Amino acid sequence: MKRFYFLVLFLFGVSINNGAHAEKADSDKPTNVEANQMSYNDVKQINTFTGNVILTRGTLIMKADKMVVTQDPAGYQFATLFAAPGGTATFRQKRDGGPNLWIEGQAADRIEYDSKTEVAKFFVKAKVKLLDGPKPTDEVEGEFISYDSKAEFYSVNNTPTAESKPGAGRIKAVIQPRNDNKGK
Repeated sequence: MKRFYFLVLFLFGVSINNGAHAEKADSDKPTNVEANQMSYNDVKQINTFTGNVILTRGTLIMKADKMVVTQDPAGYQFATLFAAPGGTATFRQKRDGGPNLWIEGQAADRIEYDSKTEVAKFFVKAKVKLLDGPKPTDEVEGEFISYDSKAEFYSVNNTPTAESKPGAGRIKAVIQPRNDNKGK
């Protein structure tokens, strides 16, 4: 019960933490992709990029070995980035609320990103850091992490199915002290 109480407090604290949402200007930027190869299915609206894939959209940068992008009728894109065997897929984005606030994440299996909801999901050996410049302010690790930039919220689970199960492992969180008196 203590563990559950701590987790609830932690997630509540993270959800109100210093404006953790993604930079609003990114949603108006075009999506640029670099890769070694691309195939496109116009009927199904599916782009598949392979080999050293780098997606850039404003301050958002995602990297992977393979990426599949689908588009809905309204024009919203959904990207699934797959890590190379033994590697990671990565995510980095500037956050609103300060001149040098960032979020960085990585996953050993895949990252799913929905441009409509602005939710990123990290699967297997997932890690997410909130940064103030180069300095981490919070760090979390687990088998699954969901980061919602609009709601300023992320959650961490001990299985890649997005649910926590007893005995499945532990999540890890490092929360840095907040000093409201900076330099006073």
